[in-house]
Amino acid sequence: MHRGFAALICGTALMSLGAQFLVSEALMGAPGFGAVLWRMAGYFTVLTNTLVAVTFLYVVGTGQRVGPTWAGGLTLWIAAVGIVYHLVLAGLWRPEGLAWWADQGLHTAVPLLVVLWWGWQADKSGLRRRHAAIWLLWPALYCTYALIRGALSGFYPYPFLDVTALGPGAVAVNVVGLLLAFAGGGLMLLTLARWRAGVRAR
Repeated sequence: MHRGFAALICGTALMSLGAQFLVSEALMGAPGFGAVLWRMAGYFTVLTNTLVAVTFLYVVGTGQRVGPTWAGGLTLWIAAVGIVYHLVLAGLWRPEGLAWWADQGLHTAVPLLVVLWWGWQADKSGLRRRHAAIWLLWPALYCTYALIRGALSGFYPYPFLDVTALGPGAVAVNVVGLLLAFAGGGLMLLTLARWRAGVRAR
């Protein structure tokens, strides 16, 4: 059963990423395969969905289960993609056609499927508070990467990281706030994991 659900998640992520590639290519005026990939690789949404696709492709191919540390982190990261999009970004534009499908796939379908998978099938054993700190590594790494990339190219994928517009001080505050939000989300995930373990033990 876990392999079939993994295939559904992997397929949804890959189709959504493929649709986003076509949308980005059209918006950029068909600059070439590499240029489109490079632009897409600037976004946390795209990179995290790629992590989801690769993870569940591995599950489909090997039949092995995902370890609890990676399962929890991946769920936290992709859930953040969906939450931030729907609370903050969704009202900023109205995509149509393929862009709408790509948007909903990356920001709604994949996050929901991964959260359902985590609650239903994922291994949650042995999770402790230190894992909430471990789960900060990916968003911290992404922010570092995005800022270095922005300094070199002038392209900042998200307004809260735009050093040119906001200045380094404001961006630093934003990054700290973002990491605190992820830390809070991680602690909530740990609470849910313990609750699920308690329910199953009854």
